[in-house]
Amino acid sequence: MKRNIVIAAVTAAALIGGGTATALATTGDDQGSARQAANTKLSDDGTRDDQDDRDDRDDDAAKVSSSDVTAPEAIASALKHTSGTVVSAELDDEDDSGKVVWNVDVLSGDNTWHSVSVDPSNGKVLGAQADDEDDTAQVRSALKGSSVTAEEAAKAAAGKGVVTSVGLDEDGKDKSWEAETRTSGGAEQDWKIDLDSGKVTADRADAQDDDADDADDQD
Repeated sequence: MKRNIVIAAVTAAALIGGGTATALATTGDDQGSARQAANTKLSDDGTRDDQDDRDDRDDDAAKVSSSDVTAPEAIASALKHTSGTVVSAELDDEDDSGKVVWNVDVLSGDNTWHSVSVDPSNGKVLGAQADDEDDTAQVRSALKGSSVTAEEAAKAAAGKGVVTSVGLDEDGKDKSWEAETRTSGGAEQDWKIDLDSGKVTADRADAQDDDADDADDQD
């Protein structure tokens, strides 16, 4: 009914003015189109998110395939260059170049932090620089009395897949080494390695976080 009224009014105006007129009529059909457009946008956003996830997985897989040097080997190489205690090692991109390297964080005896870059193809140290960290005391406390080093933790986790990172979890009550592995099929898994026994267990907290993220994505 409203559409007919608008058309009639426009027609009358055109006849009176002796010219032409154009009108846009809004009906319930337009609301349906708006809803469809919104649903399409949400679907497109979800598709882009899925594609981004796939791209991230492909990037991670490329990093692993480009590395002939394992995490324990990268740690050993970094320690030959800079003595101290390795707190973490990660296979990652350099800041701007995009080149994949092992980044190894070493805490020296004088409490100076060093970031050592190791070539993943041959194990050579590419460079090192001093870093500022504010959790030195916390790290020292967590490692006090422990018998498993980062290198040993990486070796233990290697039985679960290719280790792409290992680092100290000094927060909370249950302190441990944490490692991330990737299987030949591309699946990622996080593990905890006991600081005293070297026992490797699945990181249940991380799995629960992933489940929660998946549920949020579905909502």
